[in-house]
Amino acid sequence: MKLRVPPGVWMIIEKLNACGFEAYAVGGCVRDSILGRVPDDWDITTSAKPEEVKRLFGRTVDTGLVHGTVTVLVGGTGYEVTTYRIDGEYEDARHPCSVEFTGSLEEDLKRRDFTINAMAYSAQDGLIDLFGGMEDLQKHVIRCVGDPRLRFEEDALRILRAVRFAAQLGFVVEEETKGAIRELAGTLKVISAERIQVEIVKMLVSQRPQMWEMVWEMGITKVIMPEFDLMMETEQNTPHHIYNVGVHTLKVMEHVRGDKVLRLAALLHDVGKPKMRTTDENGRDHFKRHAKAGQEIAGVIMKRLKFDNDTTNKVLKLVYWHDLRPKAEAAAIRRAMYHVGVDLFPLLLELQDADTMGKSMYRRQEKLQLIDYMKQMYEEIMAKEQCVSLKDLALTGSDLLDMGMKSGPRIGEVLHTALYEVLEHPEHNNKEYLIQFAKSLI
Repeated sequence: MKLRVPPGVWMIIEKLNACGFEAYAVGGCVRDSILGRVPDDWDITTSAKPEEVKRLFGRTVDTGLVHGTVTVLVGGTGYEVTTYRIDGEYEDARHPCSVEFTGSLEEDLKRRDFTINAMAYSAQDGLIDLFGGMEDLQKHVIRCVGDPRLRFEEDALRILRAVRFAAQLGFVVEEETKGAIRELAGTLKVISAERIQVEIVKMLVSQRPQMWEMVWEMGITKVIMPEFDLMMETEQNTPHHIYNVGVHTLKVMEHVRGDKVLRLAALLHDVGKPKMRTTDENGRDHFKRHAKAGQEIAGVIMKRLKFDNDTTNKVLKLVYWHDLRPKAEAAAIRRAMYHVGVDLFPLLLELQDADTMGKSMYRRQEKLQLIDYMKQMYEEIMAKEQCVSLKDLALTGSDLLDMGMKSGPRIGEVLHTALYEVLEHPEHNNKEYLIQFAKSLI
């Protein structure tokens, strides 16, 4: 088997070989190359010690000398070169308390997480596959190297990585590996929120976001997002739905494109339903004000998982407005665009479309027709450059000050009143008209 390897990687491997050291491309880059995918980065493993790597290459960065890693710079690209190593005891279910360098490639590969990530490659020796990684690639299986319990006890984050790889690659998790995940899911409590967040996002934006159901089945959500367990326990006895809240959520994620904000909004859009569910005398469920409750709960989740403010604000806004159903008229759509935001409005429409496809057939066509109308009106409003925000209003705070108004909250009130006038009558967005309009308010 011959893999296409970047020239910079060849140069590093050949120079190490010429100086008497073993060296191979290793891990995810080998896996992705075999699958015909473009690797995100290339890692190299070698028998050379870090100080020997630094001596051989002119431009290096001390990335992690304690763990044997040196980044070698070739042109503008950095390649991590790591010495063969044996990890010592893992005391925090994440990091080894000590590292021992070794001259054995086999010892280095056997400490890795999954068989598909434990393969090495060089032009001289070809593919080195000591643990059946190629067979598991062909069978589309995620399997731990050696004892899965030991691998997960070493690093609990591997529990999430197993499901994430399955989602990204369209693979299944091997049964013994799956059993170890169920047994040790609780150890994820020691993993930092930032690392968990990274794995969640990679899984959600994959082509199989519905794999989130496996995260729930294996007891992982109970640790990292218990709110989803409540969603899976909440029925929806209403003509609009045929699934419980959790399964409906999985369907919505499946129907929306793999954008980070959209998939997170899909995951959390109905998170308020378990709290707000009521049942009337006819046995029909209602979820009044669940969007507002959902925004609050989603905010707690996003903060707990250490999401950045921009992502959090966008997701929370989509959660809050996901049930918005304006009248099928231009003024109502302009008002909706103002409340949601011009940039987020197209994402809201995508979310609503997916939300509708995850429901029953009850009034589906009517719901989709409204969404289509909203899309058409949005495009028309944008094409005509109609005003849907204060920044596009022909009247400014300075204009009001020039009219003699004193600075303060009243200026904001007048501007917003003028904006609502323009949302209703876009032709009124000119300074002369709005100054007279403002004078009538003052």
